[in-house]
Amino acid sequence: MKHLFLFCLFLSVTTKADMEKNAKIYVAGHRGLVGSALMRKLAQDGYTNIITRGHKELDLRNQQTVYDFFQTEKPEYVFLAAAKVGGIQANIDAPADFFYDNLAIELNVIDAAYKNNVKKLLFLGSSCIYPRDCPQPMKEEFLMAGPLEKSNESYALAKIAGLKLCEAYNKQYKTKFISCMPTNLYGPGDNFDLRTSHVLPALLKKLYQAKINNEPSVSIWGSGNAFREFLYVDDLADACLFLMNSYDGFSTINVGVGHDLTIRQLAELIKQIVGFEGTLIFDTTKPDGTPKKLLDVSKIQSLGWHASTHLSDGIQKTLQWAIKEKIV
Repeated sequence: MKHLFLFCLFLSVTTKADMEKNAKIYVAGHRGLVGSALMRKLAQDGYTNIITRGHKELDLRNQQTVYDFFQTEKPEYVFLAAAKVGGIQANIDAPADFFYDNLAIELNVIDAAYKNNVKKLLFLGSSCIYPRDCPQPMKEEFLMAGPLEKSNESYALAKIAGLKLCEAYNKQYKTKFISCMPTNLYGPGDNFDLRTSHVLPALLKKLYQAKINNEPSVSIWGSGNAFREFLYVDDLADACLFLMNSYDGFSTINVGVGHDLTIRQLAELIKQIVGFEGTLIFDTTKPDGTPKKLLDVSKIQSLGWHASTHLSDGIQKTLQWAIKEKIV
């Protein structure tokens, strides 16, 4: 009897249904940082039936056009990577836009997926959903345990609504909509516009240009003492396919590397990589944002997934891409 139980357990694990290579897969936000990485990973793994639409072809904020798209195309799997994203200043300047656009995208895509019998959907959130002064490392169960960071509250609330919407549909309609919360991302396809970019690409561009122009110093927002965790975007894409193929639980899963560093340490590392020999000046009149954001990744690691790209290697790959694309 014991052997029969073990055999049945083994069979239930090994026969879990993966996405078939010719399954119809819709990547929402395929031109963004995460979406483009998902496209690379899907192609690398041999998936051949990928559906995409640019913003001009399909405005995901428009309910009717989203419903029409799903009804026509009938995707079997959906990666919901489309989002309005930006750094601290962008979030401060346009909180209504960040709230409305992200909420509209999530509502329309998730509901259309349910109404058109999508087999499985993966929703991508953000580590900023956790409280500003969250215990570290941040476990999935710490969600909504305290006030959010004010500078990106609108974006965080929209993302919380998205993952809770997935949970609600799973509960009421028995859908298979899963959510993952990635830490701070970087890599090919990142936004290098200094007005709207996140900290890593902003530092990479500033320090690379300072090196090229032989500038004596570079000014950096904040004290440099805030801690951040960084995940190479191709590692996230790998995690997304891993979860889509192997995870059927309905609770949120963190995706990160499991360790962090200060912004000062990050700046020093990038300074070394680009070869800048000037001085780093930290402007303490500018905000630091959340003091520390380190994800607890024990849950996804227990399932068998680990990040594989070292930060310095990922930064070098990102710099090479940005130079090639002439955006630094």
